[in-house]
Amino acid sequence: MVATLKLRRRGDGAKGDAMGARTGSEFLDGLRGTDRAIWLDGERIDDVTSHPKLTGAAQTLASVFDQQHAYADECLVADPETGEQINISHSQPRSHDNLRARQVGLTRLSEVSVGIMGRTPDYMNMKFSGLASAPWVWTGAGGANEQGAANLVAYQKQLRRMDKALTHTIIQPTIDKRTDSKVVDNKVTIRKVGETAEGIVVRGSRVLATLAPFADEQAVYPALPLPPGAEAYALAFAIPLDTPGLKFLCRDSESATDAFDKPLSSRFDEQDAFCIFDDVVVPWDRIFIDGDIDVYNSLRDTGYAINMTSQSTTRALTKLEFAYGLATRMAEMIGDHSAATADMLGEIACYVQTTRSAVELSIEHGWERERDGHWFPDVRPLEPMKALLAEWMPRVAEIMTLIGSHNLLTTPTRSQLDDPVLRPLIDEMLHGADETPADERAAVFRMAWDFIGSGLAGRGFLYERFYLTSATRNRQNLHQNAADRTRSNELVDAMLDLSKG
Repeated sequence: MVATLKLRRRGDGAKGDAMGARTGSEFLDGLRGTDRAIWLDGERIDDVTSHPKLTGAAQTLASVFDQQHAYADECLVADPETGEQINISHSQPRSHDNLRARQVGLTRLSEVSVGIMGRTPDYMNMKFSGLASAPWVWTGAGGANEQGAANLVAYQKQLRRMDKALTHTIIQPTIDKRTDSKVVDNKVTIRKVGETAEGIVVRGSRVLATLAPFADEQAVYPALPLPPGAEAYALAFAIPLDTPGLKFLCRDSESATDAFDKPLSSRFDEQDAFCIFDDVVVPWDRIFIDGDIDVYNSLRDTGYAINMTSQSTTRALTKLEFAYGLATRMAEMIGDHSAATADMLGEIACYVQTTRSAVELSIEHGWERERDGHWFPDVRPLEPMKALLAEWMPRVAEIMTLIGSHNLLTTPTRSQLDDPVLRPLIDEMLHGADETPADERAAVFRMAWDFIGSGLAGRGFLYERFYLTSATRNRQNLHQNAADRTRSNELVDAMLDLSKG
């Protein structure tokens, strides 16, 4: 029931072998020739690497794989068991230096998409490196899930050695908010409906499988805690995308073909998909949780969420740095040195510096888990970022809109610039300040529009708002669960004691 991933060991041509860090061409080869049910605009896509609405993102993701080799000293590390070179996002740091080195690699990988693609493979790599770092959590009370724990650890080893790209789905679809929270007897979300000799049978759906057309495998693992009686929904597993019965319905494509007219949309539409499990058989050796609610509800104890927040904040920092540079370039193009614009640019600079400080502090104050010597970033500087970034990113788009104004809509296309009749007029009337050539001005403002006003930008707005849940929920969680109020309480108590005389 499980297809063999088409991978090659460099130099020997063998199929299915472990190989360490892949190149971009090897990543693309792994996507070709598999029978995957990827649907886009009413069409089932045979080859995502060549389809005009998908090829741009496929090529960019290939560049992410190439990036790890171009900067091998920063992005690759030896597998602790085989010595193979693996992507550093798969690593499980065992020292403060390891933690710092991984951060450098994550930053380098984020540069390929200037932080716009939120689900490059290192995102899921980081999650699974954290999940597999604590097999005792998966084992559960009395060893009830010992086999699931062993499967998970074995899978993470395969993931890092074959350098697979994962997508995931962790949210149940919204059908009726009055009843969706009552998980038991929900016939829409994914659940176990039977067993065969090969494994368990699952049916239902989940959202949102970002990167689905370009992933090798699909992971399912816990999201919100489950109540008693929801054993059928307590599932965690990973399967290839060409597993029979697994279907993906992609949202409308925002991709484009012209790199000048749509410089970001032509490269960075990572796609999102509604994931359907139509009586999918999950092999026994791919099952990590099968009905164990206690294990399902305890997986944050593995530390995986810290890894996730570290990667996502690093990615967001790169995107903010890009936005700051682009907004500044826009102002320069039109000679806008006004106090109002300087104030707005300074606001973006504040977001950049604050985010950078949070990332650096998280690494500087990284900590060692006493049980096994595994190192994690300090989550305290990162937790507030989950709420702040969800509001800062839309504010950055607003600032760029205010700076750009109507200039965002006066951007000649590549074909207009190439027209021998129009080009002299454009050069005369649509150049930039300080004799900036018209094509340079157009390139900057077209990029800005693609960043804040295009369909891709609209998807980005939604993503930044909700990819780590809403700002409101993150603030509530910080106050109720994560914030250390010890010193605050001590200060209040001290003043209350003084007021007693």
